[in-house]
Amino acid sequence: MKKLNVLIALIMVVSLLLAACTPPATPTEAAPPVEETTAPDTDATEAPTEVPTPIPPTPYPVEDCAAGKICVTWFVGLGTGTSAEQIAVQEEVVADYNASQSEIQLILQIVPFNAARDALSTAIASGNAPDIVGPVGWGGSNDFKGQWADIAPLIEANNFDTSIFDPALVGSYQTEDGQVGLPFAVFPGGMFYVPAMFDEVGLNYPPSKYGDKYTMPDGTEVDWSWDTVTEISKLLTIDVTGKNSTEDGFDATKIVQVGYTPQFQSGNSIATFYGGPSLVYSGSAKGEYKAAIPDTWKTAWKWYYDGMWGAQPFIPTGPLAGSVEFGAGNVFNSGKAAMGLTQTWYTCCLADLVAGGAEFQVGIQPMSADGVVHGRIDADTYRMWKGTKNPNEAFKVLAYLVTTGADKLLPIYGAMPAIASKTAAFFDSRKEAYPFVTQESWDVFVAGLAYPDSPSSESWMPNSIEGNARIGTFINLMQNTAPDQFDYDAEYQKLLDDLTVIFNK
Repeated sequence: MKKLNVLIALIMVVSLLLAACTPPATPTEAAPPVEETTAPDTDATEAPTEVPTPIPPTPYPVEDCAAGKICVTWFVGLGTGTSAEQIAVQEEVVADYNASQSEIQLILQIVPFNAARDALSTAIASGNAPDIVGPVGWGGSNDFKGQWADIAPLIEANNFDTSIFDPALVGSYQTEDGQVGLPFAVFPGGMFYVPAMFDEVGLNYPPSKYGDKYTMPDGTEVDWSWDTVTEISKLLTIDVTGKNSTEDGFDATKIVQVGYTPQFQSGNSIATFYGGPSLVYSGSAKGEYKAAIPDTWKTAWKWYYDGMWGAQPFIPTGPLAGSVEFGAGNVFNSGKAAMGLTQTWYTCCLADLVAGGAEFQVGIQPMSADGVVHGRIDADTYRMWKGTKNPNEAFKVLAYLVTTGADKLLPIYGAMPAIASKTAAFFDSRKEAYPFVTQESWDVFVAGLAYPDSPSSESWMPNSIEGNARIGTFINLMQNTAPDQFDYDAEYQKLLDDLTVIFNK
């Protein structure tokens, strides 16, 4: 224990001397996402929010293990949790847990985000890694693929009741390595929309209950599908003369309102929503990997491209989305989009929309061509290191953090509880900011817990940093290149060829 403490402290000191450590944005490990417009992005689907107060530039104090105790270490730093305010609450949770029983001593370790990956890598290499790591999302966890314990046997041995979670959420943490986590902090998706824009053109609102139909202008009832979204989005895309994109004379160079924007969604996320979740590679070892993006993703990205650059556009192009008038990437917040599909954390980023006098509501996620809703849930949880010397005790801590401890932890992380019965406090805080949003709209997010993307759009891929960057470059090219200079099939094939090379580096 002392060796690990000294090691982490040294890494922290060096890191803090080299650079100022700014904690990441919640809910996970990435900086605030920007809708890809003029520069490629990686799989940035995490929530933009205010940057929390940084921790002091000194090594975080770590206790020694008391005699007679089984000590379990909790490592914070791969994701959120490193601000001064968050540390104080995390310390309180540690004290609560230690006071609740006499067998285990929970020890908190904090490492600044910029140093956390190296600190954990070194600790794992030394065989003396922390027992519990988190909160951390899929992206941060992917850096340590193969190091996380399968907790399924411990769930059974401890009679942990997983029925408190939606079974789809539990299943989303089942990977080829086993059950690598339990639901904790979740950010389900929903279709944000501006009712006034629908009223202005005489359209019905998106449905708010899964399974409900959408009523078209002619009175016919249809599925709330991506085809339906496409059709009504065109009617909601308006040029400077007031024409929608289906009308003769519509000027695509003078759009003042778009019908739809995939708000702060990466290329992988866009494809998952539209075509369903999938891994993007095949093979099991370097030299055998191959890009294996499904045809549904190819179709999804082509739909996205046509939505920006087609004869009847309804999605903002890169230049339009990046303009000041359209929110410099935050398009829905600018009040220039009728709909925007995104996750619960987006309630952080609507100040300009509300200040401009607009109101929003939330509808359900659309279904794909296969008749299935392929939702998206950004999520953080706690992982257990597979090399822990005390797996049963470590699991008891993990179980505490995702249940009792969550009551204090989730508010400081700005996250929605994975346990549906505990979501009231989360939505109460949102109601204060947005009193005009109906309970029916907030309920959309609770229902959305049944629609995680499994595998996650942020799932591991070989050489993931470069691989995600290459996908981001492809998306960026689509956003910023008109059809007369863009051969979709050729660029898509080039993407596949490049990814196969990248995966095998």
